[in-house]
Amino acid sequence: MLRIAVPNKGSLSGPAGEMLHEAGYQQRRESKELRIVDPVNDVEFFYLRPRDIAIYVSSGRLDIGITGRDLLIDSGANAEEILPLGFARSTFRFAGKPGTADTIEDLQGRTVATSYEGIVAKHLAERGVDASVVHLDGAVETAIELGVAEVIADVVETGTSLRNAGLEVFGEPIMKSEAIVIRRTGADVEEPKVQQFLRRLQGVLVARTYVMMDYDCRVEQLEKAVALTPGLESPTVSPLHNEGWVAVRAMVPAKEAQRIMDDLYDIGARAILTTAIHACRL
Repeated sequence: MLRIAVPNKGSLSGPAGEMLHEAGYQQRRESKELRIVDPVNDVEFFYLRPRDIAIYVSSGRLDIGITGRDLLIDSGANAEEILPLGFARSTFRFAGKPGTADTIEDLQGRTVATSYEGIVAKHLAERGVDASVVHLDGAVETAIELGVAEVIADVVETGTSLRNAGLEVFGEPIMKSEAIVIRRTGADVEEPKVQQFLRRLQGVLVARTYVMMDYDCRVEQLEKAVALTPGLESPTVSPLHNEGWVAVRAMVPAKEAQRIMDDLYDIGARAILTTAIHACRL
């Protein structure tokens, strides 16, 4: 039975549960549940603190985990990313009072407060900057006001919290993070159960990114139409009852669907429809 760690709370929890549900896995009904078994899919889910997941996976007690890239790197655990999941995206940045610093080199000899000590210490060391790193749990915006540090390093999603605290980001991003699937370093990623799990999640990612497009067009316009909708491999083309017309079906990127429909209409295609894809295997 495949044993999988899932975030039990925070910004990762809800989207991870939704993705697993879309992939056909049973999920918990109450937030207090810490473990459930999905006998149909031969999977056992453990709902853990996001920060602890990399540690559990690196120990080999759990086969796979869903966590944040930032949390994996900060943990220093013996685990590696095997699939990005595309949600909970964020950027890790330095911030301070306006005029405090412009580049990372300006942090020499200063104090930085953060909840991600591992990431920040490694980033500073790699760039030869000698600064003190203070570990704080939770929101770190008040660290500067209270004199604990001169600069903070934190996850920035919209920047609203920083602006409300009178802070501004500076320098290059420390890293970009998102939800990821992790596996113990050196573990067999080709194991059939692991591959099946990854294929299901990849199917969800594709289904969320593409739509199926159907339309009719005249034969003499087919090459132009196919150029607009090449599909993943090749579109499906079928003759219609009316001579000189064909029906075409292809997957197209959802974010480009409206533009493609306009372009198809302009070359004479009609009955242009899009439908959502709920699951797929490529």
